[in-house]
Amino acid sequence: MRSLHRFLSLVALALIGTCVLRARAADFSLPTLTPEELVKALQAPKGPKPLLFQVGSHMLYVQAHIPGSEYLGAGSTEVGIRNLRQRAQRLPKNAAIVLYCGCCPWSHCPNLNPAYDALRQMGFTKVKVLYLANNFGADWVDKGYPLAKGE
Repeated sequence: MRSLHRFLSLVALALIGTCVLRARAADFSLPTLTPEELVKALQAPKGPKPLLFQVGSHMLYVQAHIPGSEYLGAGSTEVGIRNLRQRAQRLPKNAAIVLYCGCCPWSHCPNLNPAYDALRQMGFTKVKVLYLANNFGADWVDKGYPLAKGE
C-alpha cells in the first residue's frame, strides 16, 4: 500500500504543474460530499448507489480508483466532456451522480468544474463532487477506503 501511495503522490506532483496551468480550479461552491459520506452511501445495505464518474487522469484511474467508478476522460478536455455527455445521455435527469478526480489539491483541479457544468447544462439535478482536499492518494488510499485497480 505504501508503494502505491508513493506512486500516486509522484503522479499527483507531476500533474500539479498541469493543473495549475490549465482550466479554472475546482469551485468551493460546488455541491460536495466527503470521502466518509461516500463510503457510507456505497456501503449502505439499502437504497440505490450513486453513479461514480472519475473525470481525472487515466493513469491515476488505472493505478487505483473507487470500485464501481467509470473512467470517462479528463473533465478539462474536449474528449472527456464528450465521453461524459455520451454516457449521461442515457440516464434519467434525476440520477445520483458523483464526480471525482484527485489529481491534485482541490484548489487546483482543472477537471471537476467543466464536468459538473456539463452535467448541469444537460439538466441533471443530483450531481455532487467528491471533496478530495489534497489528492486521491492522501484522501482516499491512505485512509484505507475501498480500492480497485486496472481498467
